[in-house]
Amino acid sequence: MDKNEIRELMRFFDKSDITKLKIKEGDFSIELQKGYESNVIHTAPMVSAPIAPVSAAPAPAVMMSGEVSVDAAPAGLSIKSPMVGTFYKSPSPGAAAFAKVGDVVRKGQPIAIIEAMKIMNELEAEFDCKILDILVADGQPVEFDMPIFLVEKV
Repeated sequence: MDKNEIRELMRFFDKSDITKLKIKEGDFSIELQKGYESNVIHTAPMVSAPIAPVSAAPAPAVMMSGEVSVDAAPAGLSIKSPMVGTFYKSPSPGAAAFAKVGDVVRKGQPIAIIEAMKIMNELEAEFDCKILDILVADGQPVEFDMPIFLVEKV
């Protein structure tokens, strides 16, 4: 699987009712799980039923249609997460947000923070734009390439 197929699989998995998925294809294997289960071990037969439809040849078409509906829903441009982490709209609890809906921000201006492995990474505007919507709640986990801000170029 290449990076794009993995991203598509993650998007599909996130939108589905499947809670755990494990795929093994030659030397490649990937395991996805929603939520946290403490000291619970699942057997392979429980996981294998959802795997067949996802790893079968028609699956990319299903995932593509899921992606199209996700990308087609918000109109306009989006600023996406450059990494996996936790989204924060302000530099510290109780502080003012970097950017709010309706704000016009300039290229290079900090608009959020993404915490990854206890490191706070500033997310900067990629171009001059107006914030139309913030698609992620404060403190919510974000995935790589996940839309965070809906924007309009200025």
